[in-house]
Amino acid sequence: MPLDQPAFEHELLAKATPDECFNGIGLPYPVGPPCAEGQAKVNQAYVWSLAQANDRLWFGTGANVNCIVTGATLSLPTPRITDDYVCEFAESQVVKENPIMPVTVGDHRQPRAYVYDLSTQTLTEKTADITNASADDLSRLRRTLGLRAGGTHQGVVLLAGPALGMSVNMFAFDTATGEYLGSANFTQYGNIRHFLVADGVLYAGVGVGANGRDGGYILRWAGDRDDPFNFVEVGQLPAQVADLTMHEGRVFVSTWSAAGGGSSAARTAAGSAPGRIGVVPTEEADPSVAGVWMSPRLVDGSPGLTPDDLSQWTQVWSAASYEPDPIIAGTYGLGALASYGGYLYWGTMHVPMKSTATIAEAFPPVDEFAARATLERSQRAVSIFRGKRFGTRLENVELLYGERILPAYNATANDGAGGWQWARTGYRPRYGHIGFGNIYNNYTWTMAVSGGRLFIGTMDWSYLAKDLLPEAAAQMGFRGAATGLTDELDPITIDPQLYGGDLWMFDSNVGRATAVDTQGLGGNYLNYGFRTMIADGSTLYLGMANPMNLRTDPTDDVPEGGWELIRLTPVGG
Repeated sequence: MPLDQPAFEHELLAKATPDECFNGIGLPYPVGPPCAEGQAKVNQAYVWSLAQANDRLWFGTGANVNCIVTGATLSLPTPRITDDYVCEFAESQVVKENPIMPVTVGDHRQPRAYVYDLSTQTLTEKTADITNASADDLSRLRRTLGLRAGGTHQGVVLLAGPALGMSVNMFAFDTATGEYLGSANFTQYGNIRHFLVADGVLYAGVGVGANGRDGGYILRWAGDRDDPFNFVEVGQLPAQVADLTMHEGRVFVSTWSAAGGGSSAARTAAGSAPGRIGVVPTEEADPSVAGVWMSPRLVDGSPGLTPDDLSQWTQVWSAASYEPDPIIAGTYGLGALASYGGYLYWGTMHVPMKSTATIAEAFPPVDEFAARATLERSQRAVSIFRGKRFGTRLENVELLYGERILPAYNATANDGAGGWQWARTGYRPRYGHIGFGNIYNNYTWTMAVSGGRLFIGTMDWSYLAKDLLPEAAAQMGFRGAATGLTDELDPITIDPQLYGGDLWMFDSNVGRATAVDTQGLGGNYLNYGFRTMIADGSTLYLGMANPMNLRTDPTDDVPEGGWELIRLTPVGG
């Protein structure tokens, strides 16, 4: 650590505990825990939402999220078990007892709601407040894939998440008394990730359709304690909304690609031109590709955003203006945003193996050497950007961590046989390579300004990659592509020092970021990401993602699985 870099100390406030017994894929779950048969399992994996009201932290969880993403997003619902985790999919007792349950989300478990009192240092579970309220409340929570978004305003806390059946469920509590206020189902929306309070108004970003594939909306809360589920639409976008922040008197949002894998036009462009293949200027880019959007000024017209602003949002940046391969550009998401030092900062998101699977589907590798090339050259890691003066002649966007050139597939290369070529991104990174130098840093999950510093939390999938890379190669039909079974192919090796999510910090808007921790914090390298983050002065509250549901033995030499809530403070601060 550099001598002038501030030091930090952390404290584990709360952690998931085992909630089920597991005795083998497809077998009934024994009674427990404690488990007289089988082994203890911890399904609750993420602190998926986190909100603060006075001295209380409200949060909701997501269960077995790694299995849900593998099945529903990557379409790989094959039961698997390792020493670290199990995904049962169709063999789950949940599916066997509920035949209409999609097998891709067979590892779904009901999420849980909690409040942590900072003054008394006590954790109180609020799940039963929901499930005991009414049959409708119980049903809504059971059908919620996870409590993915949390916000507080005017004495109300809202915890919300996507539900089975392509809708959104939302649950409300009184922040002062802790009283449960009820729930609602929003059938017109399919996903929700974040809330934002800007100029005294609460906003939320949502997606429409399955995983937001049909566009998105920005919602303004028009409710109160007596009517907590009253929202009006104040922005409509062609892609689902991921994160929101306030900057330069406007609301800025990041989006995820609507198509999730590149449009047919993008696929055509991929085979049509060498060089910076398929890239178009931001103003001409497909608006359904992941991007950054800007609202009208909040002081214009009525206070805050209103329905009159529904179509008045402007796209100021697109992933297609950076990523030279249009098919891969279609798999990008954008994650956290933050206003810091006069700039808007944002970063990219890359579902593990999504770009590889999409490229392999469009251009199937002809042999294991081509499959290995696809594995290596289709992968992307987080790129970090910043910009200012949007919508003016002085607008400026910089790449802080990323690449000057990236590999793109050209179907016309090699006399029509196709192949990978290096193509320009149009940017020159100011400070370093993608992923902060780690190709497995795949999500820019969180950003927060605390104590005058900008913190960025990532997901690092290196611990999963040791299992997923060979699986992906096998799915493409070439088992040697990742494992190096062919003499000419060296095996892909992963340094265990990479395991665990990363927390990076900018001390100012001048100079590169430094690492606060790159191994999941607290020595738990099974924490593969910093999923939620709240700043309270110079203190950060961190919600960790850890889906290693079979790591529950405190007596072995491996950390434990399940979510963690951590407080991070500067030493002496």
